[in-house]
Amino acid sequence: MVERLDQTNHDDEDAALVQQALDSHGDLRPFETLVERHQAKVLANCRYLTGSADDAQDLAQEVFVKTYFGLGRFRGESRFGTWVKRIKVNHCLNFLKRQKEKGHVDVNDPVHEDHEAMQVEPVVEARSEAANRRHVIAATLERLPENLRVPLVMCDLDEMAYQDIADQLGLGLSAVKMRIKRGREEFRRVYADIQEPKEPLRRKGP
Repeated sequence: MVERLDQTNHDDEDAALVQQALDSHGDLRPFETLVERHQAKVLANCRYLTGSADDAQDLAQEVFVKTYFGLGRFRGESRFGTWVKRIKVNHCLNFLKRQKEKGHVDVNDPVHEDHEAMQVEPVVEARSEAANRRHVIAATLERLPENLRVPLVMCDLDEMAYQDIADQLGLGLSAVKMRIKRGREEFRRVYADIQEPKEPLRRKGP
């Protein structure tokens, strides 16, 4: 109940800041406050969706630029965070399509196994433990194939419905469900391997 009230307060504050930004006549401070509240999650999600830590910062900035110039289209029918999420997903998917056209990435090619995927909900814990956990998660995600990573991120991190994911990716509903299932299984397997690395084989003596 407390968590739900906190989320409601957070949403109300976001809505108030959006209105202030629209009424500000050039004063960027309300929007800058919105960016500060959401930038960490947007940045992380850009990295997990695209599998590119190098491009994530630029992508996140571009998402907020689009958000700023699109504020007039925000009707308050959904949470501000949900609206930003849609902008981010579309922007990152367009980025992946451009990479595919350049011959760098094929979203549907299971051969690529060096990208990231999935995120878990943040928890309150010691900073060192949280940092270590994020490091292990990132290392795990880097090993997942992109065709599993993208729908998995959209489902488990962005909390999108299966049908919405299927529509976004141009896939059948059953294909999306299967990829998410396989992605979760692969994530658990790789995560366990990283946490408990196997000792290298030792050569036997002569």
